[in-house]
Amino acid sequence: MTEPFGARLRRAMDERGPLCVGIDPHASLLTEWGLNDDVAGLERFSRTVVEALSDRVAVFKPQSAFFERFGSRGVAVLETTVQEARAAGALVLMDAKRGDIGSTMAAYAEAFLRKDSPLFSDALTVSPYLGYGSLSPAIVLARESGAGLFVLALTSNPEGGEVQHAVRADGRNVGATMLAHLAAENTGEEPLGSFGAVVGATLGDLSSYDLDINGPLLAPGVGAQGATPADLPGVFGAAIRNVVPNVSRGVLRHGPDVSALRASAERFADEIRSALPTG
Repeated sequence: MTEPFGARLRRAMDERGPLCVGIDPHASLLTEWGLNDDVAGLERFSRTVVEALSDRVAVFKPQSAFFERFGSRGVAVLETTVQEARAAGALVLMDAKRGDIGSTMAAYAEAFLRKDSPLFSDALTVSPYLGYGSLSPAIVLARESGAGLFVLALTSNPEGGEVQHAVRADGRNVGATMLAHLAAENTGEEPLGSFGAVVGATLGDLSSYDLDINGPLLAPGVGAQGATPADLPGVFGAAIRNVVPNVSRGVLRHGPDVSALRASAERFADEIRSALPTG
């Protein structure tokens, strides 16, 4: 039986630390690296990141959009990136933020969560804002494949608040409702559930939310967006051990030098370890 994503993630975090590094080959970074904004530059960028860091980070998070913009050739590079990262021992969280209903949601799930798919990833980001129940096809397939989901719950972009902070008739806001759904999905799972939430590291004190969902909390915003590893305990409180801090530009801007990429990732990893409670 396939080992659940939550168990594999817990082991990777314990062995390698919880750092997640984004693979975000947007045009400005390709230029900073001295690469052309084309498929060849995309391939060189992605392969360099994987070769530099795949033996030392717990999770890679490729941003699908930056590959899709090059059409089928870009998606082919994404397929190779995912496969090489997983073969090297890192977990891959595909950042595609898919969300739809019925057979369309099922098709998105099959693209990223079906084990024989060229884009099969260990986990996928999804949007629940057609209703949490619309994610059911992805939840079912993730369980079958031993994969995970990260559901947008409390994102750090300013626009997110108009949806996520909206108060329902029962007095609970939408973000808190998503967290409650995820806690239910993860009930009884050990050592960690496979259904996580995306919760921005830049949001400040979240003590009014129950972040103890028995699942991972992907925390974008560390590095270039302003949050630091030292901020994480104040944001996530008792749930800190299940936080997966994501750093993208803060590491990637040091490329294409492999040693500099590794040194930057190691600095972030060390700072994150120092911020975590001991024992």
